[in-house]
Amino acid sequence: QFEMIDMIEKEESIISEEEAAQYDRQIRLWGLDAQKRLRGSRVLLVGLRGLGAEVAKNLILAGVKGLTLLDHEQVTEESCRAQFLIPVTAQGQNRAQASLERAQYLNPMVEVKADTDRVETKPDKFFLQFEAVCLTGCSRDLMVRVDQLCAQHNIKVFCGDVFGYHGYMFSDLGQEHNYVEEKPKVVKPKTDESNDGPEAKKPKVDPNETTMIKKTASFCSLKVALEVDWTNEKAKSSLKRTPVDYFLLHVLLKFRTDKGRDPHPESFEADATLLRQIRDDVLEAMGLSSELLPHDFVSYCFSEMAPVCAVVGGVLGQEVVKALSQRDAPHKNFFFFDGMKGSGVVDYFGPK
Repeated sequence: QFEMIDMIEKEESIISEEEAAQYDRQIRLWGLDAQKRLRGSRVLLVGLRGLGAEVAKNLILAGVKGLTLLDHEQVTEESCRAQFLIPVTAQGQNRAQASLERAQYLNPMVEVKADTDRVETKPDKFFLQFEAVCLTGCSRDLMVRVDQLCAQHNIKVFCGDVFGYHGYMFSDLGQEHNYVEEKPKVVKPKTDESNDGPEAKKPKVDPNETTMIKKTASFCSLKVALEVDWTNEKAKSSLKRTPVDYFLLHVLLKFRTDKGRDPHPESFEADATLLRQIRDDVLEAMGLSSELLPHDFVSYCFSEMAPVCAVVGGVLGQEVVKALSQRDAPHKNFFFFDGMKGSGVVDYFGPK
């Protein structure tokens, strides 16, 4: 029996010629070890709207072991617009099921599954079969619950959403996330008697030679990251440097909790009024001025913009790949993208 287990492990650790050909560029980019870690990882992706489709594509092409697409919603005309995995003929079908065929076609080596259950009804043990969980379109309560559960079991957690021109992603890679970073090798100068000027003592950086440096990063939970206290002086002083998208996220998650959905173009007037009301309540509760979010913020956070999904989905997919392959420094712990400005920012929220 032990021989059998050894055999399986040996077989698992050898990459087939077919895989080597398929992942050739990636292996050159991040190395064989990183690719092996990826192909041993199962990922859960919740929410198959525009952002979910981008993340699914990026993870399937990167070559994870398995990807489970979980979504209980049905395909509507709106949910198709930024979602390229769903055929136009799939109106009324389940979103995960409708995305399955095109998703699987991207890479036959990845086991892609569709699950049509509501994520809220899943028991704790369901989440424990994955190495990483990525939550899109979920309520704040659910994200906090799944994050706390996964943290106890060393499962990486990612959250992300796109609201109109705005998008964000959050990651919790645990108290101790180990990774390696490739750095140019510093070559100590040879001591040469004849040349003793200041130049001779400078270490030279050889761009062709690199060395791997082991590092560790520590993350906080989503609950803590969203519950920053803005009343103390230190936090107040950092307010000018804080992306307003962080506060916009609070407002939109509160809207989602209150209404059980996101702001919808068909009910723009009513939703815009409610969004402004929530903005006033949320910022007041934090002890902040409601003017942090200007009056017209409501014009830019309805529906999903396909290009914003592409950018946020690219960053989110890359962060999942980096975390699973333990390669390169992770974004810690929020990334916000503003499509109006065409720029994104990484910022940390939580205990300093």
